[in-house]
Amino acid sequence: MLKVDQIDVFYGNIQALKGVSLEVNEGEIVTLIGANGAGKSTLLKTLSGLLKPKNGSIQYLGDSIGGKPAQAIVKAGISQVPEGRRVFANMTVEENLELGAFLRKDSKEIHKDIQKVYETFPRLLERRKQLSGTLSGGEQQMLAMGRAIMARPKLLLLDEPSMGLAPLMVKTIFQIIEDISRNGTTILLVEQNAHMALSIANRAYVIETGRVTVSGTAAELQASEDIKKAYLGGH
Repeated sequence: MLKVDQIDVFYGNIQALKGVSLEVNEGEIVTLIGANGAGKSTLLKTLSGLLKPKNGSIQYLGDSIGGKPAQAIVKAGISQVPEGRRVFANMTVEENLELGAFLRKDSKEIHKDIQKVYETFPRLLERRKQLSGTLSGGEQQMLAMGRAIMARPKLLLLDEPSMGLAPLMVKTIFQIIEDISRNGTTILLVEQNAHMALSIANRAYVIETGRVTVSGTAAELQASEDIKKAYLGGH
């Protein structure tokens, strides 16, 4: 479905990604783990068209998408839930969801999809007329995910969905990610909580200082002593 081959990405003169390659197959949850500043968010921004690779290629469903504008990438079926959620604070929950469908013209289907989002996130239904800025961190994360789903993505990019959330809410968010996957959406998950990410993923990549250093099944990485020491708190 998605094939990234030897991409280099620069921020000004600083090389943020160095020859990064990875694959995401249809129906998988693939996770990318690594320390802060390793290049995880840079990779997602590149995949969603916010940054352009200097070298290498990005293939999605057989088409080259490296360097295409963000709007064209959303249209092709890739949506991103950004780090820090980025909901529109002065708009209601429902207005935020409607914005997620801004490229769509099928108003009846949009209405149906909003109802589906409310089924997935019942708490958003209770707060549908509430301003998004007044929601808790966990509710804002649900809204950011719901808004991305409104674009009907085939591939969902999730950037640090558990950041800043209470442990119970983290558990809820990860259960919802699994539900979204079961409903047929392929997921690429960037997450500092390696333990939770590996518990739901099929495969995983480790990124360190802009390079992929380890890849394998989630079970292989969970069993690796080096990964345990570096990312799983030694257990």
